[in-house]
Amino acid sequence: MSEQTGEVFLSVRDLKIHFDTDDGLVKSVDGISFDVRRGSTLGIVGESGSGKSVTSLGVMGLHRTARARISGEVHLDGEELIGADPDRVRRLRGSKMAMIFQDPLSAMHPYFTVGAQIVEAYRVHHAVDRRTARKRAVELLDRVGIPQPDRRVDDYPHQFSGGMRQRAMIAMALVNNPELLIADEPTTALDVTVQAQILDLIRDLQKEFGSAVIIITHDLGVVAELADDILVMYAGRCVERGPAEALFTRPRHPYTWGLLGSMPRIDREQTDRLIPVKGSPPSLINVPEGCAFNPRCPYADVPEGGLTRTERPELTPVPGDDGHHSACHLAHEERTRIWTEEIAPKL
Repeated sequence: MSEQTGEVFLSVRDLKIHFDTDDGLVKSVDGISFDVRRGSTLGIVGESGSGKSVTSLGVMGLHRTARARISGEVHLDGEELIGADPDRVRRLRGSKMAMIFQDPLSAMHPYFTVGAQIVEAYRVHHAVDRRTARKRAVELLDRVGIPQPDRRVDDYPHQFSGGMRQRAMIAMALVNNPELLIADEPTTALDVTVQAQILDLIRDLQKEFGSAVIIITHDLGVVAELADDILVMYAGRCVERGPAEALFTRPRHPYTWGLLGSMPRIDREQTDRLIPVKGSPPSLINVPEGCAFNPRCPYADVPEGGLTRTERPELTPVPGDDGHHSACHLAHEERTRIWTEEIAPKL
């Protein structure tokens, strides 16, 4: 993991992304704030439907539809994007910020060769001829580990394996040397050996280009490998945020405890079954009152006065733990005791 010495490159403040639907207002993202520094990696984790991918698409400016209500602030290298001209955001997208999408087979066009798509992505931002752009495409395919890049550049996406398509998608994202790279579930549906290669590739490329990186995943193993900081999302909101080391060794939210309890461990003998998070994620149309996690939380009845079911907890600093924040009605001392005495010994 990189040293967090760089300046803040991406700053997101109170980002809300709601969608009007026939069933009601879907609050996909409901007030998210975070920073990403140059050369560092932020991991955004949570179950499916928690708002992770919607957050990333909002940063990229890909939610400009009639049904989307977007508010808050997104500053990229000091430039505000939410209220910016769509043409300006389009020019930044691909050059200053880029995204590796979850499914490269559907994200890449089936009717054009891989090389043609990388060439187009390069020429949109550079006034060069096709020969120069093709040379750049071959160079990037070679850089991401695709064998015989001068030949494979003319292949179509369906002629690549899953791992090779993901590498080609990374090459397309990096062709313009973006300063912010967002990877949405970059290892989904890949076997474990290819997963490790892709994660190593992202890490190496980050060191080479000094990019700020956001990794979006439901796999805590991935963020443990790559992330400097972690943001845990639940029902469109951040429930815990802080340095990766703090969230793995001193988590202070019951939902984070549940995620850690459901993660398999290979560094010690597993004597008990994995502990699933009980229940299902809530509907983003009818989010529970108070703490959204309260219907699934085993400690919902501990705070006096039914606070958990009536008041939404704010994200507040964890005492004595710099940069660590949690949104929970449980007293800090009680959370510390539960983690130390009840949760940690079982993990």
